Amino acid sequence: MTLSGDTPHTPAWTPLDARQRRVLGVLIEKAKTTPGAYPMSVNAIVTGCNQKNNRDPLTSYDEIDVEQALDELRTLKVVSEIDWLGRVSKYKHHAYEWLGVNRPEAAVMTELLLRGAQALGELRARAARMEPIADLAELKPLVDGLLERRLMIELSPPGRGQVVSHNLYIAAELAELRARHSGQAPRDEAPATPAAGAARPAGAGAPPSLATEVAELRAEVAGLREKVAELEALLRQSQG
Repeated sequence: MTLSGDTPHTPAWTPLDARQRRVLGVLIEKAKTTPGAYPMSVNAIVTGCNQKNNRDPLTSYDEIDVEQALDELRTLKVVSEIDWLGRVSKYKHHAYEWLGVNRPEAAVMTELLLRGAQALGELRARAARMEPIADLAELKPLVDGLLERRLMIELSPPGRGQVVSHNLYIAAELAELRARHSGQAPRDEAPATPAAGAARPAGAGAPPSLATEVAELRAEVAGLREKVAELEALLRQSQG
């Protein structure tokens, strides 16, 4: 594996619980978006986990939660602790090797780890803040490769507005996720027919293309807000 993460290696990934996924997602994200603040201390990871933007669900993890997740991730060899010149310990990820992904694939997986299931349009816009992914046509081969390697799952049929997620859920979570999306069948399955009288999803009547474009714009705005917040934090640190 090169340091740039350009060449996938044989993966060693296993399902992760919610805290582990959030911590890993934060480490990958910050390594890409704020490399000057990476590797990360426990306090920085706590702050990253509990951000109010680009996170779903919102969390209120404390240091104990994050330290426990880090210990578990270290056992799985996806995270390691480094001695930061005798000061506070800091942590880095080994996601490229552990997942067997390249840089654009890592960006896609990171957004799924941080937000869970989402439409391809949203995913493209959010992942593009970490790696250049110009449009859905450029995203498609990344998705196909991740699906083929079972790192990603489909929760609705292919096409505009398709919903996907990562496949690192533990069994109970995965079953619950599939149940929530049971009206939207994966590839090679016929879409389920909604029960009589069932509520329609919000925005179901909107044209898929318009809904996708709105989702992309919202994701891009959220990404810009996060960039501004990160730059402001770095500025405060440099002034301090």
